[in-house]
Formats: sequence, structure tokens, C-alpha cells
Amino acid sequence: MDAGLGQNTSSDEIKVGVVIDLKTNFSKICLTSINMSLSDFYQTHPHYRTRLALHVRDSMEDTVEASVAAYDLINNEKVRAIIGPRSSMQAEFMIKLATKSQVPTITFSATSPLLRTINNPYFVRATIDDSFQAEAIASIVKSFGWRSVVAIYVDNELEASDDHILKELYKLKTEQTRVFVINMDASLGFRVLKKAREIGMMEEGYVWLLSNGMTHMMRDNGRSLETMQGLLGVRSYVPQSKEREDFSLRWKRKLEKENRAGDGTEPNVFALWAYDSVTALAMAVEKTNTETYMRTYGPHLLEALSNVEFKGLAGEFKLINRQLESSTFEIINVIGDEERVIGLWTPSSGLVNAKSNKTTSFLGKRFGPVIWPGNSTVVPKGWEIPTSGKKIKVGVPVNRGFLNFLEIKTDPITNVTTATGYAIDIFEAALKELPYSVIPQYGFESPGDNYNNLVYQVSEGKWDAVVGDITITSNRSSYVDFTLPYTESGVSMIVPVRDNKNKNAWVFLKPWSLDLWITTGCFFVLIGFVVWLFEHRVNTDFRGPLHHQIGTSVCFSFSTMVFAHREKVVSNLARFVVVVWCFVVLVLTQSYTANLTSFLTVQSLQPTTTNVKDLISKGESVGYQVGTFVYDLLRDLNFPESQLKPFGSAEECDDLLSKGTSKGGIAAAFDEVPYLKDIVSQYCSKYAMVEPSFKTAGFKPSFKTAGFGFAFPKNSPMTGDISRAILKVTQSKEMSLIENKWFNRLNLASDCPDQATADLSSNRLSVSSFWGLFLIAGVASFLALLVFVALFLYEHRHTLCSKSEGSIWRKLKSLFRIFDEKDTRSHTFKSNAVHNVSSPITPCTLSPSNVQIRPLPRSMSLNREFEIRRACFSMSEERFRTQPKHDKHGESDIEFGAERQREAKQTP
Repeated sequence: MDAGLGQNTSSDEIKVGVVIDLKTNFSKICLTSINMSLSDFYQTHPHYRTRLALHVRDSMEDTVEASVAAYDLINNEKVRAIIGPRSSMQAEFMIKLATKSQVPTITFSATSPLLRTINNPYFVRATIDDSFQAEAIASIVKSFGWRSVVAIYVDNELEASDDHILKELYKLKTEQTRVFVINMDASLGFRVLKKAREIGMMEEGYVWLLSNGMTHMMRDNGRSLETMQGLLGVRSYVPQSKEREDFSLRWKRKLEKENRAGDGTEPNVFALWAYDSVTALAMAVEKTNTETYMRTYGPHLLEALSNVEFKGLAGEFKLINRQLESSTFEIINVIGDEERVIGLWTPSSGLVNAKSNKTTSFLGKRFGPVIWPGNSTVVPKGWEIPTSGKKIKVGVPVNRGFLNFLEIKTDPITNVTTATGYAIDIFEAALKELPYSVIPQYGFESPGDNYNNLVYQVSEGKWDAVVGDITITSNRSSYVDFTLPYTESGVSMIVPVRDNKNKNAWVFLKPWSLDLWITTGCFFVLIGFVVWLFEHRVNTDFRGPLHHQIGTSVCFSFSTMVFAHREKVVSNLARFVVVVWCFVVLVLTQSYTANLTSFLTVQSLQPTTTNVKDLISKGESVGYQVGTFVYDLLRDLNFPESQLKPFGSAEECDDLLSKGTSKGGIAAAFDEVPYLKDIVSQYCSKYAMVEPSFKTAGFKPSFKTAGFGFAFPKNSPMTGDISRAILKVTQSKEMSLIENKWFNRLNLASDCPDQATADLSSNRLSVSSFWGLFLIAGVASFLALLVFVALFLYEHRHTLCSKSEGSIWRKLKSLFRIFDEKDTRSHTFKSNAVHNVSSPITPCTLSPSNVQIRPLPRSMSLNREFEIRRACFSMSEERFRTQPKHDKHGESDIEFGAERQREAKQTP
């Protein structure tokens, strides 16, 4: 069937082929849209010198017929371009013909991502690649937390019968996944949905996601939405515009005029893309010079088509690498007789709120409730175990020892075997946290000497999982995948405790570490020196012979520890330093007292040993739990075979430890931390768990393990799910309930002392606990010292600046002499001078030229006499300071003092 449109007979006619399935309602709608596009375009562009002449061929819904039609159009009709075909499979064959003959092929409905425009230079996709909607669908799946989906599609052009559809649906019904994505021809896809409803696959718990093609065709042929309640779908977003509204009105009138109202109430997006494709082709043809490029028309037409940009009915028409840009998708939910838009997806932002355009999740409260199949508002888990499906087989080791972790019981009446214990409760609590239902079927297996064989059976397919007190090791991880551990990790040891109360003579040193003792002592010396420095010139308590000054300074500093220092400080700088230091000492002494009290009360329960090397050298026997890897660890630590003794339960371990090595028992027991905690919790007054030490230079054995975990086959999707579920359980209140149930932790906490205190060295206070206090004291002393030095140098700047002193070394010696002398101008000495002058026993007279001292009693000590004389002379310091030489009286006075000293020595 040929159709030529165009009223201007003088225009150049460009033949264009149209290959389409004329018998399908979809193709009829699109062909109507194509004809309306040509009519509208040339009505608004009457001046164009080119006109498109359409030559329509029916592909009869067959790939071969589509290729034959294209061959006929290219070779017989000499068309310059082809519009179509409808399906991607038809387009795959037609593209090869178009490329060979250099005829551009423009499709508005072939959306398969397998058709790549890069590999087919004459293929133009005027529609959206399905890979874009795949990203939108993946975002929806991720937002609801569904772990897996089933894609339902058609991989050939064969028509599926109802029996074939039912057969495939029943297969899906017996599987575990409940999330289905349909991407196929609309007519076949809606038949699948109809059959799914008939067999109960549109009930609560199921999820159906429709692709873009099906969503746009939901109302095709007057189809009712009743069978699609609760479905989700992605749909290309078509912006509202006046041109689109006008086209829709004319569309309806045209269908009514042709008695085809049942074809559809609204043109779908493919009809709009068909309309825009013809418009773009007409604009490109006009830009191509037919006379000049007749022999190479195809490449130039393709170039002109790639540069066309305009606002079409379906939105902006712009080709990137000869295909439309990625589009925004609407997320719809079928409710009643309407398609409610509940969200948007954009290539740049992903899922966004349809109302506020803010990035969000479907689980957020900003979206209205989604109605799911079965009229449910509960988000489906997406994964269920059907009654006819396969339940997971869980292997459980038959444990004969630590029954708190795992115990196998057989009812003597019903002969039913069940598994209980800490590990089982953790596993079943984790299953409840999964977003899908899992029903475990426990099977019981004797592990023999160790659990390696049981773990290896998982890799062989005998078990879907193994649950119990199974240690995560590197060797086992090469066969299976482990979940995150649900217990503490590591290997430790327990030893008997002994009563050491009041037997340690040096316990008073233990509250502080060695570095804290040394640091504190250094600071005592430092503070004593700083105080002496500030007080030496102004305080007689800090003067005298060298040994006296050293003793006074040190004694003053250490006496601050008990706040019993007798010497008074008179310098403000010294007072500042002492106040800060007293605060530091207060904190240190209070901390020491508190920690010493703790040591005196805790030291009564001390472990008998913590050194592994001592156990080996003394020939002490040690125990290990039978069937565990701890035996190999002890052998690696060079324990002789004769020193290793196995135990199978907490009771056996207690019996061996009670006997000791001398009576055929053991001195220590090595095992994983969870087992040892169980033993200590039962016998808390007898044993302590300590971290083993190995005091040998350069050797540090590893006692680390990963803890207990559950084993699954390699790459099992349940491994990650169970791991996340374990985290939820361990961080919830349920974990405390489980621990209290099997280990009675709440009661044991009050009855048993904290075994962590058994290692006293770990409780010692160190410098790191008080570095802030020492920093404060050090900074205060340093600042005060800077102020003192600055003031001293400023006061005696004439000495530093004096040229008569000569070298720097002589100036410094002068400053040191001045520092060693009393500061007679200090208020402390001035007050003493006044007091001494007024005293009846210290008569001294000042004359305009000298100082006269009356005779003093011979009973007065020499030191007292010197002090009196010095006080008298200090009263006239200024007068004598200006005189270049001492007067005669002063010299005789000095001589008098020397004579008194000689007389004192001769007096018996």
C-alpha cells in the first residue's frame, strides 16, 4: 500500500518506506500517528521544497517478511529512508540491509539494548533504550530491599499457548522468589498476568513489575485494569503541553470518524515517538540537497538527521549517537481504575519524590501507601518458601560437652530429636530478621574428633548450612562461607586463683606504674627547685649553706604531698606555682589512695601463673577441649605430648584443675574464650581467665581466632543475609535475653567477682592518665620562671649594659653573685630592719656620714649579731650606694665583726 502526501506539485518527492505489522492494533495506532505527523508538518511548512512520499509494507509479524519488505523498498522503490519495523528482532535483520545500501532506518519501537547504534551506522533509534528502564527497575527493587527477581521475557517470535504459559508459571510458583519483572509484547504480557491471577500468583506476597512497553499499553483496546491491581510499572515520562493536548483531541475525533474508538482513548508514547520521528525526518530531508548528493544521499541525510533538535509531542527530540537521550520514568501503581504516579526516576538523581522532586526511598513516609497484589499495604518480602518447595537442610553437630552452646535431645516417648542451646537460639533469631521466610530442617551428625568433616559436608552438598559452636578458621573458609561471628573471638587460658591477701610487702608500689613514679618524682624535684629559685633572695628559710638549701627545697616539695610544709613562701610567683602544684598533688594522692584500696581488696584472687613459658619449663600439664584446633596450637607452642590432657566438658576441666599436675591433673586449661567464660561462670571462685603471655624475646604466638559462626556453601546468597541478621540480633535486647537464658549472666554478675581484675598490672595508673595535670604544672612553672628571669634581668639591666664589667662571662658572674645575695629592698627584710632598730637590744644610730652600732651583749649568738648589724646597714643602703668607697667606720665595723668571731672561737 502506497501513500503520497503533499499538495505542492513542484516540490521534490523523497520516497520513504514504512515497514510495520498492519494487522496489530499497535501498528495501526502508530501508522495513524505517522500520517497525522506528515499532514501537520507540511500544513505548517508549506514553503518546504521537499515532500515525503510514504510507501507502506506489511511485515506480517514475521522477521523474514520484514526483511523481504525492506529489500523490496530499497531495491525496487528506491526509498531514501525506512521507518520501522515494530520489533527489535525484525530490526536486527533489516539493519544489515540498510547498512549495506546506506539507507537510514528509523525505529520508534525497537528498544532492545542489543541493537547498538555504534555498530550499525545507519540505524537510528528514535525511542528509549531498554537499558535505561532496567536501571529504573533496579532502583525500585533496591529501595524495597528485595534480594532477587525473576525476569519474564520472550526470546523468540513464537506465539506461546495458554498451556505453555501455565506450565512456566507453575514452575515459578514452586520457586522461592516472589518478585517478577515482565518485559515482552503487551498482548502476550497481559495474557501472562491473566493466567497468573487464575493460579493464585496475584495474591498477597507477590510483586509484579511491568516494563515501559507494557505500562503504556495497559489501556490498549479498551483493556480493563481490574486484573492488574497492585502492580508496579515504569513508564516514560511525557511532559504536558498544549500541542500534545491538541493532538489528543484530533486523535480522538479521527478515530471516531473511522469507527476505531476502541483502539485507544489516548495515543501512547510509541505513537508520539512515531509522530516525532516523521517530523525529524521531514526536517532532515529539507536540509539535504537532493541534486548534489543524490549518489551519496544516505550519509548526508543521516548527518542532517543527527543534527535535528526540536520540542516534540513526546518531549525534547535530540539524538546522541543516533538515539534519543535517556529519559525520566514515572513509577506507577495500579489502584482501582487509575494508574497512580508514586515516584519518578531520573538518570542523574535516581528515585525522587513525585511531588517534591527530592531524592527519597519508597519506604519513606513522604510517599503514600503502595497497594500490593491482594489489596495489601504490607511490603512483600519478595522471597518465600512454598509448601512444595525445598527447605534448607541444616547440619547440627552432636555435642557431648558444653551443652549450654548446643544440646541434642531425643524424646523417649515420641522418639523425636531436637536441638537446643545458645547457638540454635541465635540462628533462629537471625532467621526471623530475614526479609523472607526460611524453614530449617535440622539433621544431626557426629563430628568425630573435630568439626572439619562436618564443615566439608556443606561443600559436598549434604547440608545447606551447618549451625553450632563452629570456629571460623582459615582452613575451613576455603571450603565454605562463614557468617559474621556471634561470639567473642580468641583463645585464652584459665588457671586456679590463690589467696594472696596481705602477703605482698610491695603492694603499695603497684597502684602506679614505673613511669608515673619516675615522672612524679622528677616533678617534685622540679617544683622544689623552682620554689627555691623564687624564694632564695627574699626568704631566709631558703638561705644558708648549700646542703641546707638543697634539703629545704626538696623537703618543702615532698611535704606538699601531705600538705605539711612548714616553710612559708613570700614570693607571688612561688605562691602561684605552689597553688598549682598542690592541686596536682591532691589529684595524684586521691587517685593513689583509691587504686591502692582496689589492689588490697582484689589481690586476694590472683592467678597462679600467666606465663606459658613457665608452664613448659616446669613440666606443668595443661588441658584442651577434645576435638578442637587448640591441640594443634599448643603443639605449635612446643608443649610436649606428655603435658597435654584433653577434657570434654566443664566438669572434666574442673576436676583436672582441682587435682593439679602433681595428682594427675592440669595447671591450666586452654580453649576459646566462649568456652572458658562458661567454665569460669560456673566456678567463679576457683578460677580466673587470663591472657597468656610468652616471655621470650622475639616470639609472640597468636591466640587470635574469629569466633563461632554458621557455615554456608560458597557464594550462597544467605550468607550475607544471615550476617546482617546476626548484627541486628546482637545489637538488640533479645541478645541479653538469650545469654541470660543459657548462661544466667544476670545472677552470675552479682555472685562472681569480675575476673578481668585478676590481671593487676592492667589496673595500674600510668602517666597517660595524668599527662594533662603534669602539663598544667609544667606550663605554670615555665611561665613563672620566664616572668622571674625577665624581671631580674630588667632590674639589673645596668649590670648587663655596663662596659666596665668587660666580657659576657664576667657580667653573668656578677648577676650570679647578685642573685646569691639577699634582696635587701624586699619588704620581708625591710620590716625586719625596722623591728630590729626599735628593739632595746639593737641600738644603732645613723649619723649624716655613717652608722654607729652600740655594744651588743656577749650572750647574743654570732648569727643574730650579724643579722642585726646587716639590718642596720640596710637602713642606709641608699646613702652608701652613692659613695665610691666604704667609710672608715664601716671598715672598722667589719673588722670588729671579724674580731668578735675570733674571740668566740677562743672562748671555752
